[in-house]
Amino acid sequence: MIIRMEYQLYDDIVEYAAKHLPEEACGLIAGEENEEGREIKKVYFLENKDHSSEHFTLDPADQMAAIKDARALGYKVFGNWHSHPESPSRPSEEDIKLAYDSKSSYLILSLMAKYPVLNSFHIEGKEVTKEDLRIYSEEYYY
Repeated sequence: MIIRMEYQLYDDIVEYAAKHLPEEACGLIAGEENEEGREIKKVYFLENKDHSSEHFTLDPADQMAAIKDARALGYKVFGNWHSHPESPSRPSEEDIKLAYDSKSSYLILSLMAKYPVLNSFHIEGKEVTKEDLRIYSEEYYY
């Protein structure tokens, strides 16, 4: 499955996550889906109720408000995103254990190096598959 997102949404995630260091930042992703894949149209920035650098819990009230907003816009919630302040852009054991929805995409942003790295994953059981995430601009789309 191909997942596309405009570079401005990527920049917004990086900026939000950097502002919340040393904590993990988190939120939801939503957009439109077709036979080619998913197009992320909106990123939701939610409070990490744990205020931890090693794990996150989405605020339930914020989560429900985001889902209502996505539905009002005609978008489907695809999954969540979170940052890893000091570890690579891949699911931790805890991320895998807490990935309950096999239809979701899980985006993980690593801030451990000079340039942030964002990847998307499909997690089913203990099986992790990297998804084809494509970040584009209006001038350059694939």
